[in-house]
Amino acid sequence: IPNSGHKYYLQFTTEDYESGENAGSCLATVLYSKTKSPPVVNIKCTRTKDQKQIQEEDNRLYQKIRRQTKPIIGNNIPDSYGNIEPALEPAWTLAVAGSSYIMWEKSTENLGYFMAQVKSVKQWMRKDDFIEFDYTVLLHEIPTQEIIPCHMRLTWLPGHPMKVKYFCASENQGLEDGSGMESGSAAGILHERGANF
Repeated sequence: IPNSGHKYYLQFTTEDYESGENAGSCLATVLYSKTKSPPVVNIKCTRTKDQKQIQEEDNRLYQKIRRQTKPIIGNNIPDSYGNIEPALEPAWTLAVAGSSYIMWEKSTENLGYFMAQVKSVKQWMRKDDFIEFDYTVLLHEIPTQEIIPCHMRLTWLPGHPMKVKYFCASENQGLEDGSGMESGSAAGILHERGANF
């Protein structure tokens, strides 16, 4: 588009992060402005799971975390062999969802990101119903191949938008708020291959 940037038309399928099952298909337009990041996206998806099933999966994940009597604390997820301890899987699942906000906001037409590893995670025990984690995540920047460490604080309650605040080492600015505007699901994450604040 003259004086605006490049506009892309995409058609793609998604898969459930945990099961690998087809989660639906999407049509999207993506406009990369010459001056603005992140891009302007219009997307329409058809899901193979209904909203009730997604809510049930979110609630199962939430209850698994809430049943913990001690805070979840871990390092190097997955480990150098690609393994994730079962007790750390809920923290990993939320890290994938939360880091997607960071990747979304940092990506440009020429740079993309994948979460390579959770370097550290610490759960904060709260008196209300929300769950909260501090993470240090390592993002793999494409095509530079750099590994970018980001500190991320994530707060979540099923049925509410996930709140993500973050700071990445490559940035010379304060905390960014990557919170979603709509209710999101931690269970239905698309598969893409703690420092305190």
